[in-house]
Amino acid sequence: MPEMITVSTLLPADPETLYHAWLDSEIHSAFTGSPAVIDPNPGGRFTAWDGYISGYNIELVPGKKIVQAWRTSDFPPGDPDSLIEVQFVPQKEGTLLSIRHEYIPDEQGEDYEIGWWQSYFEPMIAYFSSLNKR
Repeated sequence: MPEMITVSTLLPADPETLYHAWLDSEIHSAFTGSPAVIDPNPGGRFTAWDGYISGYNIELVPGKKIVQAWRTSDFPPGDPDSLIEVQFVPQKEGTLLSIRHEYIPDEQGEDYEIGWWQSYFEPMIAYFSSLNKR
């Protein structure tokens, strides 16, 4: 049965900056440290982590929400895409970034929860914190 996870973190940047960074090939590559190619339009396709992640944009609400069909090369052949909803909620100290990740292949949810932290949240905290020190 497909799995669902939710992960969140507080980032030291405003929602509009984070929304733009998520959908910008150059900035996404910079904050993850790995190549990303992103078409930032509805229906636009993307790859991240040097092609490990791929998908397309379903819904884009500037500064508030991104919904994407999302998969990795670890998905079993024939499995459908999963769905991520990224929400950007303004906070006094920055932005609460929350990811709801649904339709994850069986027994892979824990791996993706760890992956969101290690491959996105920790590098994003470091990247956006360094920008604030300039």
